Amino acid sequence: MSIQLITVVALALVFLIATVLPVHMGALAFVAAFVVGTAFVGEDADDIVAGFPGDLFVILVGVTLLFAIAKGNGTVDRLVQLAVRAVGGRIALIPWVMFGVTAVLTAVGAVVPAAVAIIAPIGMAFAVRHRINPMLMGLLVINGASAGGFSPMSIFGSITNGVVERNGLPGSPVLLFLASLVFNTVLSVIVFFLFGGRDLIRRSATGGNGGREDDGSIALATEPGTSVALGGGSTRPGRTRPPTGGTPAAAGPSGVGTVVTADTPATSDAPATTGPPVPDGTGEHAPLNRDHVLTIIGLVALAVGALAFGLDVGFTALTVATALSLLSPASAKAAVGQVAWPTVLLICGIVTFVALMERVGTIEWLGNLVTRIGAPLLAAIIICLIGAIVSAFASTTGILGALIPLAVPFLLAGQVGPIGMIIALALSSSVVDSSPFSTSGALVVANAPAERTDQVFRGLMIWGFSMCALVPLTTWLLFVVPGWG
Repeated sequence: MSIQLITVVALALVFLIATVLPVHMGALAFVAAFVVGTAFVGEDADDIVAGFPGDLFVILVGVTLLFAIAKGNGTVDRLVQLAVRAVGGRIALIPWVMFGVTAVLTAVGAVVPAAVAIIAPIGMAFAVRHRINPMLMGLLVINGASAGGFSPMSIFGSITNGVVERNGLPGSPVLLFLASLVFNTVLSVIVFFLFGGRDLIRRSATGGNGGREDDGSIALATEPGTSVALGGGSTRPGRTRPPTGGTPAAAGPSGVGTVVTADTPATSDAPATTGPPVPDGTGEHAPLNRDHVLTIIGLVALAVGALAFGLDVGFTALTVATALSLLSPASAKAAVGQVAWPTVLLICGIVTFVALMERVGTIEWLGNLVTRIGAPLLAAIIICLIGAIVSAFASTTGILGALIPLAVPFLLAGQVGPIGMIIALALSSSVVDSSPFSTSGALVVANAPAERTDQVFRGLMIWGFSMCALVPLTTWLLFVVPGWG
């Protein structure tokens, strides 16, 4: 058995074992990298650690630490309040605002992970505050980043168009951008209605919370005739019930639920009770305090540094978080404990093993198998599938730079339309960024509500893997089969 095949089997075993046994997938991936690397490849520990995604580690830790501080001192809550007032309380518009802002950021040149790192924490705070399904919010942020990601000014667009030009292939930067924008917008409409959009529209039409102004309390799904509210509100006795199509509500010490799935509103015959007035200084109309102002300045500095000056998102976020900790130690005291360490272990373990696969030539081996296929259309869809699957775990940027040259020989033969093939490959490799093993998906998982992190991870894994199968087939039918270019 070749080493390339061994790595493929090992990765499959990691997923299988972690699925059926209570073993952390990240730890299992690190062990697999160690065992395969030392026993079959002849690498030592330094070689294996060389594949550790230090940049991704710093991004995850830096961004989640910064926004843990922002959540702890109340800044995120205030931004949520102000943004909801800006859209007139129309809850259904909030995910689309996040989609649009992220798309604009990537379209004007922001790196996709940088844009998601800035918008995802704010969007997930909206989701908690207004009972929006975190899957809906997270996917619209990720899709927004992909929608703008192939503009001629964007990073993905520049890389793709540059590879096309260097290999002497015909290309259409504008068509590539428009195809990405339209495809991700349509996909987001589907996401919107799959993950609770109808309920958001109904809530917007009735004034948000049954005709009441939303005061930030989170209604729980309960048995008819009962209701529970978080945030100090009154309760009526009753036991929580699992929402339809979701997971049971988590139970607190007294057996009272502490979370509601966003796609299942409180029962209509038992509207959510509201908590007492928020204390002065943190209310919706209270002025910003010193910590709020400092945190907002820090968040602006992160955005400007990452987007305008190209500073590393992770290190910039760590710098801002450290500065806030020095200026206001009390508000940052518990923030380190709120960093998504299990997510960091998971993502870094998987990416470390994928780096081993790249070093031993597994990706190149798969590509060479494709080039031996005599049917161009079949080879085209296989290349798109490889791009989607590998990009779900590794760098989308690297995949775009590697697989387009792989397709050059039969693209130049004229049997497959180059423009359509490039669009299909670009979309197949970018839409799967919703996988929790990619930077964008990992950021969404890391910023999900703590009690729903596992649920969001599983949801994004199912969604991301389904995209690995569906997007290559769909884009192949839309762009390759008709022979564009």
